[in-house]
Formats: sequence, C-alpha cells, structure tokens
Amino acid sequence: MTDVEHLLAVAGRAREQMPPPGDARYEQYCGALADRLTEAWPTVLTANAADVGRAAATGMGPALLDRLSLGDQHLRALLGLAERTRTALPAVTAPAAGHRAGNGTLVRRVPKPVGVALMIYEARPTVTVEGALLPVATGNVVVLRGGSEIAGTNQALGDAVDKALADAGLPAGAAQIVTDPDRKVVRALLRRHDAVDVLIPRGSPTLIDYCRTSSTIPVIASGGGVNHLYVDRSADLDLAARIALDSKLAEPTACNTLELVLAHAEVAGELVGRLVDAGDGSGEPWLLRVDPRLNASVPAGAAVAELAGTDDGREFLERSVGVRPVAGLDDAVQHIRRFGSGHTEGVVATDQGVVDAFVSRVDAAALVVNGSLRLHDGPTMGLGPELSISTGRLHVRGPVDLSALLTYSWVIDAAGTLRGGSEPA
Repeated sequence: MTDVEHLLAVAGRAREQMPPPGDARYEQYCGALADRLTEAWPTVLTANAADVGRAAATGMGPALLDRLSLGDQHLRALLGLAERTRTALPAVTAPAAGHRAGNGTLVRRVPKPVGVALMIYEARPTVTVEGALLPVATGNVVVLRGGSEIAGTNQALGDAVDKALADAGLPAGAAQIVTDPDRKVVRALLRRHDAVDVLIPRGSPTLIDYCRTSSTIPVIASGGGVNHLYVDRSADLDLAARIALDSKLAEPTACNTLELVLAHAEVAGELVGRLVDAGDGSGEPWLLRVDPRLNASVPAGAAVAELAGTDDGREFLERSVGVRPVAGLDDAVQHIRRFGSGHTEGVVATDQGVVDAFVSRVDAAALVVNGSLRLHDGPTMGLGPELSISTGRLHVRGPVDLSALLTYSWVIDAAGTLRGGSEPA
C-alpha cells in the first residue's frame, strides 16, 4: 500500500517551498504542462486504451466508458485550459488596493494559497490534469486520487506533470498522483485533517457523501446533478423542447445536465410531442421517459419508457430525459426542494411573475432562466477556468474558479498607530 505518511510529508515540504501566488513560475508551469502533455499524448492514449479495454471487459456501459476515453479533442481542450489559466493568473493573484481605516491605517488583502488540497474523483482522466493545473497555478499543493479504472492513464499523465513542475522550477511534490487502488489509502488520507487543508471530491453522490461523512477536512463538494427544468404554461414549447434536449444529450453524464422536466399539467401532453419531434432531429439515439399520466400524449410509434416514481431524485447517466406533469409552480418548487441536489435548476416561461417567483423560491448553485442548464459552467459564464462546481454554501458556491482556490491575509500598514484604550471595540 502507498506510504501515506511519506506522501503527506512530501506534500508538506512542497507547501513550504512553493513561491507565493503571482510568482512568474506559475505562468511558466502552465506553458510547460501544455508542452509536456503534447509530448506525452501518444503514450497517454496508449495507456488510456488499455484502461478502457479493461473497463469494457468488466461490463461497464457505453456512457461511462465514454467518460473514461481520451482523444485528440481532449488534448486540445486541456491545452486551451492551460492557456486560459496562464492568462487569468495575473488578475486573480494581484493584491487588492486596500482602503484607509478611520485611524489612518492602510488595510489591504494579499492572496495566499489554501494549502494542501486532496482531490478524490472518478472516471474522467481530464480531471487529473485540471487538478494538477488550477490548484498548483494558484500556489497550492495537491494530492490527486482518481478511480482505479484510470490508473494507467493517470500514471502517464503524472509523468508529464512531474516534468512540467521541474521545467518551471516548482517543487517536485506540488502535485502527486496516487494510482494505488487500495481503498485503505483513501481512508488514511481522509483521516489526515492535520496535513490536508481542503478536500475536493468529484464524482457520484455516493463518493461525495462518503467523503463528507468520513472526514473532518473542510469540503468543497460538487454534489450530484439531480437537476430539473420547470416548463410553465406560458412557455414557448418549441423553445422548451430544445432547451431540455440541449441540457442533456450533448453531455449526458455531466453534473450540470437535466434529468427531469416538470411540465405544467396544461401543457405537459403537448410538450411530450414537441420533445419527440425535436429529438427525432438530433440524429442520435436517446430515450424519453414519460410519466404514465402522459401516455395518451405519446405520438404513435415513438420509443419511450415509463418514468417510475422511484426515478425522482435519480441521475440518469445516459442519453435520456424524463417528463412529469405538475399542477403549477408551487408543485414544481416542492418537487425540486424534495428531490433536487442544489446544483442547477431551470425555468422556461414568458410570464415574468413566474420567472421571478421561481428565482426567489428555488435554491440552487445556479438558476437558469429560458436557457440550457449546461450554461452553468465557469468559462461559459465568463468566470474563467474552473475546477468543479460547488453545491456548498460556504466559501464558494457554483463554479470553483481560480479565485476560489485562494484565501487571503489581511495586511494592516499601521505606520506606528496604536489601538490604545479609548477606542471603541
């Protein structure tokens, strides 16, 4: 089993040796990582093909296999991420100008790294690169533990990361990738609140709940993506159908995709037909799950499945969308409060009163009005590179961008000022 004591000792030494946020070596690291990934990509693809082959042999489904698989398009995306990170760093890490307090002192904040981050995640090997890039570029040290199903891929990616750290003159232990499949390693890491400052799980609700309940390390958790779209009776139904399908079919396993359409009962039947028509033009197979109360509205010959009562609160990690009728906004809000995961919720309506009420009453990390739920994404929202999407309420909610990987020290330039005993507390 991996020597966790040694692993964390290396991380601790690297933390002490890391230059402060804003140091030029972090921008150099972004460029070096892009170069090393490009150089290593043929080796990475070979290792990834072996991982995917083993996963397929165990009976893993097509959607999950797709999450494991890498291609040249992923390299292009990662190179773009490295460049956007490099470009964003100066503004994110710049000290604030500060302000003058009433006693004449200058009070300002300077950015500091959060410290040592532990990322535990499943499936997507691109997360390995994201985890080795964004935290390190902001001065943090990171320990990455991906799923055993991508161990070979992660080993190859880890070699590229190690070389990039050396190229940029950063400590060798700034990013460590754990490929040991033994779950005892995870349990041992989760107990080390003395050596790990923040825990960032990415994956299934089961994984995230396990991390939350098995550790006292502060958590930035993405949570499950049990997301809904309320379609009001005032909605443009053709637009609603396009929004629903765009919110799911392109990235069926992503955390910001749609699971269930909650349609006003007055338009739910008609919406089923619009969804079938819109889906027929998608060119790829998908499945519409229909509440039994809407069976009479299904067009003849359409391939649908029954939406069961047990499907509420479930993530469909496949190209499928469910439709359930609701009495109106009140019913939709109650359903979301009971079954939603607090990630992304949407509304389609032309009635501004309905939109305002939805935004006021529904609580999630992002609320999307008349648009695709997949718009909940840091770069798409103009927030820059993101590591994950947080459903928590403290520190960060929504896209975990570069600024969320920093904390601050208050600097008080006192110039000899004393507090004294007469000042109000």
